Amino acid sequence: MRRIGIDVGGTNTDAVLLDGTTVVHAVKTPTTPDVTTGITTALRQLVSEPGRSSNRPPTFQAGLMPPVTSEPGRSSTRPPAFQAGLMPPVTSVMIGTTHFTNAVVQRRDLTRVAAVRIGLPASASLPPFVDWPEDLAALVRGEVIMLEGGHEYDGRPIVPFDERGMRAAARRIKAAGLTSVAIASVFSPLNAECEERAAAILREEHPDVALTLSHQLGRIGLLERENATLLNAALVDLARRTTRAFTEAIAASGLQAPLYLTQNDGTVMLASVAEAFPVYSFASGPTNSMRGAAFLSGLADAMVIDVGGTTTDIGSLRHGFPREANNVVEIGGVRTLFRMPDLLSLGLGGGTLVRPEPSLAIGPASVGYRLTEQALVFGGDVLTVTDVAVAAGLIDLGDRKRVASLPAGLVEDALTRIRAMIEEGVDRMKTDAGPAPLIAVGGGSFLVPPRLAGVSEVLNVPHQAVANAVGAAIAQVSGEVDQIFQDLTRDEAIARARRAAEDKAVAAGADRATLNVVEVEDLPLAYLPGNSLRTRVRVVGEIAR
Repeated sequence: MRRIGIDVGGTNTDAVLLDGTTVVHAVKTPTTPDVTTGITTALRQLVSEPGRSSNRPPTFQAGLMPPVTSEPGRSSTRPPAFQAGLMPPVTSVMIGTTHFTNAVVQRRDLTRVAAVRIGLPASASLPPFVDWPEDLAALVRGEVIMLEGGHEYDGRPIVPFDERGMRAAARRIKAAGLTSVAIASVFSPLNAECEERAAAILREEHPDVALTLSHQLGRIGLLERENATLLNAALVDLARRTTRAFTEAIAASGLQAPLYLTQNDGTVMLASVAEAFPVYSFASGPTNSMRGAAFLSGLADAMVIDVGGTTTDIGSLRHGFPREANNVVEIGGVRTLFRMPDLLSLGLGGGTLVRPEPSLAIGPASVGYRLTEQALVFGGDVLTVTDVAVAAGLIDLGDRKRVASLPAGLVEDALTRIRAMIEEGVDRMKTDAGPAPLIAVGGGSFLVPPRLAGVSEVLNVPHQAVANAVGAAIAQVSGEVDQIFQDLTRDEAIARARRAAEDKAVAAGADRATLNVVEVEDLPLAYLPGNSLRTRVRVVGEIAR
């Protein structure tokens, strides 16, 4: 299978072509403000003949990105298929994008949402959007509707669901011209009956509405789960437009291959499926890097540090996938609780600002994708971490003469501070005090010292500068089920959950014959009748050809 993986970072957009398990070509281009243009440029460079110098971005020419060879000993960056002028047929294109995260952070391209909360008379004192930043709430908040219904923690209804009120609300939503609705019910991850009935009524009264149900996204906590649902509903229209633009970019590049979007658990879904859940793309960039690190190193359990142009992300691999976070995650100032990787982000990258006066300070501000315009080594007037690295001889990039006058003491102090930041970050993310291997990836991985406290070894892998795009290209398809089963044995409940998870994975684009179980959790619920067992099963498999 020949696959293209693309990952959009704050500074660079990386793209790789994989033939089976071999990286045959890679490009790194500056990220553009609209994201899509950068993806189109990367695709154009990837599928055109890479031997021409005009197609080589500055990072290749300067030595930041090592030459990519398809056979040991080959000096050319062109694999045979490219040298012959032929683009091998590509079976799939995977894209990881910051488009949806940026929309929330930058308060743009968001759709007004009708929020339906089912739980009265409980939960009335804290209405939807109550803990949102006011500027963001003002953009997203359309109608707020609170109805009777929901369930107790033991599965009993709080009160009967107010279907009459829901039908009246559906008509009001349609009259207001709102096209996206977020539905959240109390304890819906345990019993989704109220949300599903509300969705059915909305579809009857407002057939063109886009619905996001909270039990499909989040966990038990009502406000955080509801917040994730509201964000998703606000992004659905943007997801549709973005997916269409990506599809057009692929077609313009001459490729005829299905499009997949990467998710924050290290897997992908067909774009047509994933566009219904854009919040699952949050943090997909660091996740792609971690999956790429596992693939390139051959290690399934290790620490990973991904040093980009803007931030450094540190996480932990478990069975080849990022460890999931079990705590609240803030996105654009909004508290959420849904499937997210457990990551620590530091304001450290190749474009991070270094301020010598009045006392040495590194970050968190960064020049981002303007590194090649504003850094000293590229003729700019801003002192960045890249300038310090070039002055220290860690990398040959730009014009080294432009940083020759930097005081040796400043360079040494900055490197000491960078080492301390990395050591503290790794220590915070480790689960035990013993030394652990650390895989260094990302375009700024030259900043990671070869020896660190608490680290058994620092591994530098081939193609580490584009590990994020490699992670996107190798991504598998997943399916997950988390529900309560009654009057079944443990084995029967797990088997039934597995079948449901496999069906979800196949619907998302997986080959059923390749599916494997990667996670199983079961929790007996003593407060429910009938030998109740909450079971969560996650499966992954290869993309169907």
